[in-house]
Parts: sequence; structure tokens; C-alpha cells
Amino acid sequence: MSLGSVFDIAASGMSAQTVRLNTTASNMANADTTAGSEAEAYKARRPVFTASSENRTGLGGGFGSQDPSGFGVMIQDIVESQAPVTKAYEPNNPQADEQGYVFYSNVNTVEEMADMISASRSFQMNVEMMNTTKSMMQRLLSMGQ
Repeated sequence: MSLGSVFDIAASGMSAQTVRLNTTASNMANADTTAGSEAEAYKARRPVFTASSENRTGLGGGFGSQDPSGFGVMIQDIVESQAPVTKAYEPNNPQADEQGYVFYSNVNTVEEMADMISASRSFQMNVEMMNTTKSMMQRLLSMGQ
């Protein structure tokens, strides 16, 4: 693995964390939404990451794109949470069913905030890895002077 392929690896990590932040933002935006049935209620979404042992990051054109043994992170899927939705008796709610129940999303805001902080820190660590690699490459070039 070349030193330049670190940029592709970090970029794939940053891309994955961006998807994670986007799904968390979507979950937070729909945390208090209601629906008239359990099937219509919003269900929290989670990205599923997988390690890529080939240069399949889809980023191409980077420093390590010539290296066929590149590594990175890929989004395998985005799945819905299997946690049960909350059922509340609110007969005056316009979305209530015939028994007077509304269904709230299964989003846990505390869990989402923790996930957001974790994704943000992972993104920052990938940026720091890119900056460190850039600094190492600059020092390497200055050695020849």
C-alpha cells in the first residue's frame, strides 16, 4: 500500500460518516412524527458499513487510485430499526385511528445524539489522518532540498 492510498482510505471513511450523519439527521427530524397506523410510522434508519479490501470506493482519480490493493469503507445498506413504535391514545389527534390511537416513530433521540457525536468524531479523525499524511509527504519532498 502506498502512502498516497491513505487519502483514498480516509476519503471513503469521510464519505461513510457523511451518510451516517445524514441518516442521523433524518432520524432526528422525524423523531416526533405521528402516523395513523403502525405500518405508516417512521422507523429509524441505520447505515450498514462493510470493509472494502479492493479499490471499490468509487472515488477514483485520487493519489492511490493506481493501487489495485486499496482499502476503505463501503455502505452496504441502510436498514430500518426493528424497535417497536410507540402507541399513544390521543382521540383528538387528526391522525388517530378509529380506536383513537396514534403511532409515534421509534427514534431514540439520546441514541441518535450519541451516534451523531460518534460520526462527527470519526469524520474529524479521517480529516486528521489526511492532514498528517499530507504533512509527511511535504517533509519527504523537503528532504531532497
